[in-house]
Amino acid sequence: MTSRKYQITIIDTGEKYWCREGEHLLQGMLSLGKKGIPSGCHGGGCGVCKIQVQKGKGLYRNKSMSRAHISEKDELKNIVLACRTFPEGDIELTVVGGIKKSVMRSAGTFSFNYSTAKDK
Repeated sequence: MTSRKYQITIIDTGEKYWCREGEHLLQGMLSLGKKGIPSGCHGGGCGVCKIQVQKGKGLYRNKSMSRAHISEKDELKNIVLACRTFPEGDIELTVVGGIKKSVMRSAGTFSFNYSTAKDK
C-alpha cells in the first residue's frame, strides 16, 4: 500500500517538494534534501520553523504547539509550526518570523545588481 503524497510550495523561494501522508511539513522537506523552511528542534518547542499556510487552508492537521511560539490568534491566521503540521492536501506556504531573512538570502531573492557588481 502506498501513502499519498502532497505537493508543498514555499512561496518565498518558489521551491516545491513532495510530502508523504503522515510526515510533517518539515520532515518531508528534509527527507528530500531541501532547505526552504528553517529547522531547529523538530518537536515544536523552539518556534524556528514558523510558517503561514497561504493556500490549502483546512488541508492540514496539527499536533500541539507551544503557545510561547504560536498563539490562538496565530492559528486563526493559519500560522503554524512546520514540524507539527501534517498535510492532507497540496499546500502553499510562506516562512514567517525572525529567520525569514536568512531564507530569503539563501534563496537569492534579495536585491543585487550583478551587471554593476561584475564591472567593478
